[in-house]
Amino acid sequence: MQQTTRPRLDRDARREAILDVAQDVFLDEGFAAASMSTIAARLGGSKGTLYNYFKSKDELFEAFVQRRCVWHQEAIFGDVSDGASMREALTVFAHRYILTTLSDASLRSLRLIIAEAERSPEIGQLFYENGPRRGIARLAGYMTRWAEQGLLNIEDPEAAAQFFMGLTKGRFHMARLCNVIPELTEDQAAEEGERAVRTFLRTYGTEKA
Repeated sequence: MQQTTRPRLDRDARREAILDVAQDVFLDEGFAAASMSTIAARLGGSKGTLYNYFKSKDELFEAFVQRRCVWHQEAIFGDVSDGASMREALTVFAHRYILTTLSDASLRSLRLIIAEAERSPEIGQLFYENGPRRGIARLAGYMTRWAEQGLLNIEDPEAAAQFFMGLTKGRFHMARLCNVIPELTEDQAAEEGERAVRTFLRTYGTEKA
């Protein structure tokens, strides 16, 4: 049994190591300037090793995008207690969403992905479906449950989820995207998140909320 499972674990670890290095190269040099040779050199291996895992630079970039989306989703929605009240859960989501979405790391990746979406629309589609679209669907699932409990008065859970996400990052997103202001502090994110929750509940909350 050990002989069949260990190679897969080693391969997964190697794949993650490649993605770690590729991420740094893509962010430092941009997609066009990045090369498989540079990634292999930083990794300390050969291009042949890279091609054993990824058939092309495009495929490697797609894997980078997908991994960023997974990390982003888990940073926002992971480990929220089922026993949390709606207001508590929304406050947690808002705080995490602001800190994650407006972080330097997330925005550097976003700028790179948007730039590549012009050249390769499928990259934009991949990012949207695995990132924003999936996040909206996950939040809409919570809102559907809260509506069924009589806590929210909503007809379209996905529209409500989009509205909430817009409230959380709206004031600072463009300034951060343009690198005009620094990352928000924990206190700023908490204050902005609480403001978003209050506004959202005034719009959609019932008396039970």
